[in-house]
Amino acid sequence: MATATLMTKPLPTHPLPKRPLPAGWPRERYESHNRRLKAMRLAIALLDTGVYRPEHAHNRKIRAIALDIGVHPPSDTTCRLVRALLYDNC
Repeated sequence: MATATLMTKPLPTHPLPKRPLPAGWPRERYESHNRRLKAMRLAIALLDTGVYRPEHAHNRKIRAIALDIGVHPPSDTTCRLVRALLYDNC
């Protein structure tokens, strides 16, 4: 019986260049955008460490991962967003 293999593109060896956000947005939109980016980075780091379920991602664990990857400790709101991202991937 043949098994399916996942074909993915290799990751770039260097980070993609950052582009500035467009001017004129309300401040809340910039904050929301940056919060979602941070939550995505934290969710990826949690997945890399083997945390796949939101009930295993407590605020303490998320904040410890943040220190490990070098980002500022997230707020409670960002921690909730990280768990929501993990829940979507279940």
